[in-house]
Amino acid sequence: MAALLETKDLAKRFGGLSAVDGVSFALAPGEIRGVIGPNGAGKTTLLNLISGVYPPTGGEIRLDGEPLAGLAPHRLARKGLIRSFQVARLFGNMSVLDNLMVPYLAARRGTGAATAAEEAARLLELTRLAPLAQSPAKALSGGQRALLQIAAGFMAPQLRCYLLDEPFAGVSPAIKDSIVDLIEAHNRERRTTFIIVSHEMALVRRLCPRVTVMIEGRIGAEGALDEVAGKDEVIGAYLGKVSAT
Repeated sequence: MAALLETKDLAKRFGGLSAVDGVSFALAPGEIRGVIGPNGAGKTTLLNLISGVYPPTGGEIRLDGEPLAGLAPHRLARKGLIRSFQVARLFGNMSVLDNLMVPYLAARRGTGAATAAEEAARLLELTRLAPLAQSPAKALSGGQRALLQIAAGFMAPQLRCYLLDEPFAGVSPAIKDSIVDLIEAHNRERRTTFIIVSHEMALVRRLCPRVTVMIEGRIGAEGALDEVAGKDEVIGAYLGKVSAT
C-alpha cells in the first residue's frame, strides 16, 4: 500500500544543533503511529517540520506523493494535514460551539453553516462538552480547552492526517478517555491517519500498533511498543545513557 505521509532524510538544524537528523519514515492511510522518546529527542520539532511551522534544513516531506516541504501551515491544512499544539490555541471570547465552527467555515469560505453546526453538535456530544456549548472558551478548564482544541481539528472538512502533540498531557482521566474516543471514532469511521507524540505509554499501547522511537534527533527504533521498549538503545535513551557517538 502506498504511503499517505512520508519523510526522507528530514533534517532541522538550529545553529550547530541538529534537532532532527535524517529522519525517514512512512505512514499508511488509516494508520495511528506513536512517536515516543525522552525529552529533547526531537519529537515536537518533527511535528513542526511536517506541519510547516519550521522549514526543514534538508530532506523531503510528501503527502500522497506530493512534496510539502516549505509550505505554510494554512496551505498544508487545505491539503488535509492538521496539527494540535501542547498549549491550546483558541478564541477565548468566542463560545465553545463557535470555536468548533471556525475551522469548517474558514475552509468553506463561510458556506455550509448548517453542515458545520451538525458536525459541531456531534463533536460536542462525543467530547461531553455539549452542556458548555454557549460558554466562552476562556471559561473552560485547561483540560477542557485541550479537548476543545483537538475537537476543532476534526472540524476541518478535508482532514486526512492529524498530528497530535502530547494530547494527554496535564488532563484528567475523563478527558483522556474523551480524546481516545475521538481518535478511535475518526480512525474507524473516516480512516483518519494520526501521528501521536506522547509520554503516556498505556494510551500509546492502546492506540498505536506501531511506534517510532526518537533518540537525539534520529529514529532509534520502530515497531510495536512492547518490542522496541526492550531494546538497549531505547532503555539507554530513557535512562540518559546514550553515547554521544
